[in-house]
Amino acid sequence: MSELAERARPDARANFDLKDEIRDYWSKRSETFDLAFGHRIPHGPEFDAWQKPVRDFLGAKPLRVLELACGTGEVTRLIHDLGHDVTALDFSEAMLAVAGKKHAGKPRLRFLLADAENTMEPDERYDAIVCRHLVWTLTQPQATLGEWFRLLKPGGKLLVFDGDWAKPTTVGRLATWAIRQIDRVIGPDNHYDGALSDRHATIMQNLPFGEGLTAETLLPMLKLAGFGTIERTSHRPIAAAQRKTANLRNCLRTFVYRRFILCAHKPG
Repeated sequence: MSELAERARPDARANFDLKDEIRDYWSKRSETFDLAFGHRIPHGPEFDAWQKPVRDFLGAKPLRVLELACGTGEVTRLIHDLGHDVTALDFSEAMLAVAGKKHAGKPRLRFLLADAENTMEPDERYDAIVCRHLVWTLTQPQATLGEWFRLLKPGGKLLVFDGDWAKPTTVGRLATWAIRQIDRVIGPDNHYDGALSDRHATIMQNLPFGEGLTAETLLPMLKLAGFGTIERTSHRPIAAAQRKTANLRNCLRTFVYRRFILCAHKPG
């Protein structure tokens, strides 16, 4: 096993306890998740900006798509609206309950209670896999990338939206300071991650990517898992679209962390 892969494999028992904590955290977040800036995707410029990379990388032909860590079904909507056959997976029953109500009765859509790190789905079942803000939470990232590679048909694509949530950028540190001043004047935003910030920080400290996830870190891991061509595009159009309708505090939040979008191709 490579040194990179070895570093990405924490103790199995620790994984079990940590994953329980992660599941419980996100289940509690489900109650107000859609009220938190950056998670809900409202129709309009922001929806269009999120949907564009999906359209660009997956193409116009209807595909069988697996969405991992679907949460309350916000990304589910933008994939499904493009005409794809979607399986939306999450390991939080609470999140799936919200998503199921939101998308009740839609064709070409099924929800699956399962672990994104060990889906139990058949080999080469999907044309594409899409995940938003999931990779940073993986307890065994190298093994999981191999699992996702297994699920894809030859020529399939893995589309990842993620970021470095541990280290604010230089501009981000200034933005964070300004957000704190706003919080002092008008009070904190209790729907944002800060409402459970202590738990969030504790979970992050115990993850392989607890010190931050970057595209540069992920690229060699994707190669090691077997992926070939890897394309990258900017998250900036999404942030710019978010700022069109956001208040000052949320505008500042779009500058805090460095985000990225990658599309990795399984050789055909």
